[in-house]
Amino acid sequence: MSSKREHEGNASVNTEGFELHPKRQKLNEHSSPSPASEGTLLPGFNYGDVDDEDNHRRPPVSGFNGDGGDNQKGVQNGGQVGELEDDDDDDDDLEQGLYQRRGREIEVRRDCPYLDTVNRQVLDFDFEKFCSLSLSNLNVYACLVCGKYYQGRGKKSHAYTHSLEAGHHVYINLRTEKVYCLPDGYEISDPSLDDIRHVLNPRFTEEQVEQIDKNKQWSRTLDGSDYLPGMVGLNNIKETDFVNVTIQSLMRVTPLRNFFLIPKNYQHCKSPLVHRFGELTRKIWHARNFKGQVSPHEFLQAVMKASKKRFRIGAQSDPVEFMSWLLNTLHANLRTSKKNSSIIYECFQGELEVVKEIPNKGIEKIENGDDQNSGAATENKGIVKETYKMPFLMLGLDLPPPPLFKDVMEKNIIPQVPLFNILKKFDGETVTEVVRPRISRMRYRVTRLPQYLILHMQRFTKNNFFVEKNPTLVNFPVKNLELKDYIPLSTTKENERLRSKYDLIANIVHDGKPGEGSYRVFVQRKSEELWYEMQDLHVSETLPQMVALSETYMQIYEQQQ
Repeated sequence: MSSKREHEGNASVNTEGFELHPKRQKLNEHSSPSPASEGTLLPGFNYGDVDDEDNHRRPPVSGFNGDGGDNQKGVQNGGQVGELEDDDDDDDDLEQGLYQRRGREIEVRRDCPYLDTVNRQVLDFDFEKFCSLSLSNLNVYACLVCGKYYQGRGKKSHAYTHSLEAGHHVYINLRTEKVYCLPDGYEISDPSLDDIRHVLNPRFTEEQVEQIDKNKQWSRTLDGSDYLPGMVGLNNIKETDFVNVTIQSLMRVTPLRNFFLIPKNYQHCKSPLVHRFGELTRKIWHARNFKGQVSPHEFLQAVMKASKKRFRIGAQSDPVEFMSWLLNTLHANLRTSKKNSSIIYECFQGELEVVKEIPNKGIEKIENGDDQNSGAATENKGIVKETYKMPFLMLGLDLPPPPLFKDVMEKNIIPQVPLFNILKKFDGETVTEVVRPRISRMRYRVTRLPQYLILHMQRFTKNNFFVEKNPTLVNFPVKNLELKDYIPLSTTKENERLRSKYDLIANIVHDGKPGEGSYRVFVQRKSEELWYEMQDLHVSETLPQMVALSETYMQIYEQQQ
């Protein structure tokens, strides 16, 4: 009797006749049944990369039973789920060492007989990396035969089951980019799979980024069609053309594009929006894509989350609002704590001097600090004059109102206005009447020009009943927009040449009725100085003269160096 008790004190025998470590038994008694032992798959559970079948190939290690039998036994014996005791650290070390040993033993082979089943036509890595069955984003693999995403690689995982049911044997881990053969469980090392890795995660070296604007070579897709890297169509998922035209425009801003092509520039940033924007930039400029278009699916999900569904799939929005929100959000996420600067401000930030005149009658007290950059305030003849400087990322231009009456031919004449006329708003002399927040007269003067100037024409006006669209055409030069003739500019330093000449690089156009309609964009390809018209998936070459004939809504100009 005593010998039996001593034996129970030293070791416990499990149902299969293997001795268990006493500490291991204590761990099992205190722990809940493992998800694998229940025979069910939990959606959030990580079905690690350790193959369960390794247990059967190797003699069991004392204190560990691969099929989870002793876990259940511990619970059946009345073990309660509670906090582990201090001495269970040894168990963690034992388990960690075991997992490391098993992780090392994954066989690497070059000669996989199933490589000819890989079907590149069905592979699409633009969608979110979620298992198609459990909807978990942990440890997801793509089946390289049918293109679907499955979780895990262990014996009870979805990918393992799919490999047995469908006879699809080649899988790639979407995070580590390692390729495995299931159900055998070995890793495949074959250079013929590198093109799939490049499509999953496009990479650029700094030398490639420098040469990207000199490249005139077309790329070929799997179906034999040709495309130009950087000039690929973007999928309109549902009324997301306002996002597509904004992205296509920003892709022409060279420093911004170069910054996002190399992920180490923003690896310190935690924001998913920044990383999704970087991924999308690399996919658009990648020369080895399997198809000639890109779906901005993951980027749109990040936009919906970051904007709290202000911009979402299925609801048309304004590209000017979206551009403003995107630039400010990217800047807020990218700026370093030491200085309030980022690649966004380096490209787009200029400075305005604002002179505000407020009539003093009826106003008892005027607060000097009601603006973030309040300057000097002086009172003269009942008018309070306030001068301050403020930064800007884009300038809004007012269009003249269209004529109310028809002409002799019973047709409404579509008026035209030169860009220089509406730019006079920023010459420091033209007065702009402002009603809100209080009636005042404003004068604006540009004191510092940005490297990339964004102009938007205020085409839409909202009243109490509906939104109206101003059809006025704006005449603008495609090259050599000289601003110093219309806006008085001053150089900040002596001997510094004033850079006031700009070339158009992107022009966003709205077609159709206000609140409906669609957006398209004209962009310039630097390497050949050709213009392309892009509307979602449609990309076609066009003449520079056609760019100026459209109802322009937003433009990006590049400063001549």
